[in-house]
Amino acid sequence: MSARRRRLGVSGLAVLTPVLVWLVADPMLGHRLRIINGEQTLDIGAVPVVLVALLAALAGWGLLAALERFRGRRARAVWTGVAVAVLVMSFLPLTGDGMDGGTRAALTLMHLAVAAVLIPGLRTKEGAAATPPAPSTPRTAPDGGSLGRESRGRR
Repeated sequence: MSARRRRLGVSGLAVLTPVLVWLVADPMLGHRLRIINGEQTLDIGAVPVVLVALLAALAGWGLLAALERFRGRRARAVWTGVAVAVLVMSFLPLTGDGMDGGTRAALTLMHLAVAAVLIPGLRTKEGAAATPPAPSTPRTAPDGGSLGRESRGRR
């Protein structure tokens, strides 16, 4: 499987997971996800959940692709650090007023679900899952003998 196809699948799964959390919280349990700010009320439906998760997935994929192109070997380490920092910062709005505990818990689970899919899914090397390990070849000493065992006659 190509890296592009695998990352597209990871991005799709990252969009699906918070929608599943929303489905359980809102339609199934009947808890409306709502943020109230003064006189304004924001109802969180499926469309905003999909759009925000899609934006996060595409931004993460784009950043990783740019880092791989320009940073080389350290791209995944840098990207992982940025992704974890973004996850931590995404919790800051959840500390404010204007939402009840159920909404706060559902939004926290959505953030964690997206991160749990994107961070390990996007950072995986292209051929890591599809390529089997190469068979080991015996090493030879400069005189043609094996390095793993003693040569006969030399003790």
